Amino acid sequence: MSDATQILFAAGPKRWPTYAPLLRQALEDADIFYDLRPDIDDEDVEYIIYTPDSDVTDFTRFPKLRAVLNLWAGVESIIGNPTLNVPLTRMVDDAGLTQGMVEWVTGHVLRHHLGMDAHIVNPDHIWQPVAAPLSRARPVTILGLGALGQACGSALTALDFPVTGWSRSAKDVPGLTCLSGPQGLNEALQSAQILVLLLPNTPATENIVNSKTLALLPRGAVVINPGRGPLINDADLISALDSGQLSHATLDVFRTEPLPSDHPFWQHPKITVTPHIASETRPETAVHVIVDNIQRSLAGAPLRHLVDKTAGY
Repeated sequence: MSDATQILFAAGPKRWPTYAPLLRQALEDADIFYDLRPDIDDEDVEYIIYTPDSDVTDFTRFPKLRAVLNLWAGVESIIGNPTLNVPLTRMVDDAGLTQGMVEWVTGHVLRHHLGMDAHIVNPDHIWQPVAAPLSRARPVTILGLGALGQACGSALTALDFPVTGWSRSAKDVPGLTCLSGPQGLNEALQSAQILVLLLPNTPATENIVNSKTLALLPRGAVVINPGRGPLINDADLISALDSGQLSHATLDVFRTEPLPSDHPFWQHPKITVTPHIASETRPETAVHVIVDNIQRSLAGAPLRHLVDKTAGY
């Protein structure tokens, strides 16, 4: 076997043709191969580029493994794997992923703020010359102040929305009112005419949007979820929509994906479903994050974006 660094791309056959030339150009001295190549020697693999839909689930096959580099921000489906005993990193600070999320969130916040749906879908041709208030009169709350939450918050404040951000640990983000802890959550919800969910999925955040927290929102509020499906109690969300406590929910992520065709979300008149498109990992920018971490590891430097298995992200 050659002395070249051995890198296994275990992120699926559809992604391989796009990532292969980008990775090989950036890591000229490495041997990078796809997980179905017949001559792979598991014992020589040092790094695995990974997505949780990979067929690779037993990491004990790779005795020289130094790190697993996840191409997605979400790691909840791998973090509990008992065979994973090496550092795990996730996709953070990817310019393409961040920009995609900012565009999606900003677009849907503006859509609901301006009441665009009533004009786009108006089969009775009703003339309703009612203008929305200016953005400074529309408070937005973002739950989750990681890289994506901070970027979305900054974009919305640039449009003059008053933005409150909540996180489990205290944060300080210029331009945002930052709150934390249980009491901070209550305060953040009470002002939120538009609520954006960008929390990770952990035992502490599952069902954080439920009948109790939904009742704290101003009546007629909107929920936008591009974060994780399990953040929302589905039945409680539907009840809040049916009662008028919520006026609409725009959902990009779900407990089961693809969303089953008989799921009530599809038919509900106050729910917009988008098919997990809020933010994609884009190869041309994600490669830089992966390559940087491999080069750091080879140089003996600490890996960036390490997953804290205790925290769950």
